[in-house]
Amino acid sequence: MRLNPTVRGFLIIAAIAALILVLRLEATLAVLFLVARIAFLVAIAFFVYFLWRERRSEISTWPARARWVFYGGAGVIIADLAAIFFVNESGLDAVAFVIALAFSAFAMWRTWKDQHTYS
Repeated sequence: MRLNPTVRGFLIIAAIAALILVLRLEATLAVLFLVARIAFLVAIAFFVYFLWRERRSEISTWPARARWVFYGGAGVIIADLAAIFFVNESGLDAVAFVIALAFSAFAMWRTWKDQHTYS
């Protein structure tokens, strides 16, 4: 029997969900979800570390204020992501998360742009 690939995928997902319910594996699924969250956070950290490692000699030539703003923005972003990953926020807390993330990213971008403007 030839099924549409989308329908086949949904049937596989439904079968896995039914298996989880029948075998009462909700706690195991919750633990796996937590491990996946931690792995995703570690993957982001490795990516940022490798970017920093390639450009650390360039950043070390920046003035002290620019380095503090750049690294401070990165620290706020890391703390912000860790907080949203491990504390399920919603409503105004989620809005504060987005605002803090946007301001920190803007501060980092603006600092990088100012250090790369040659005039």
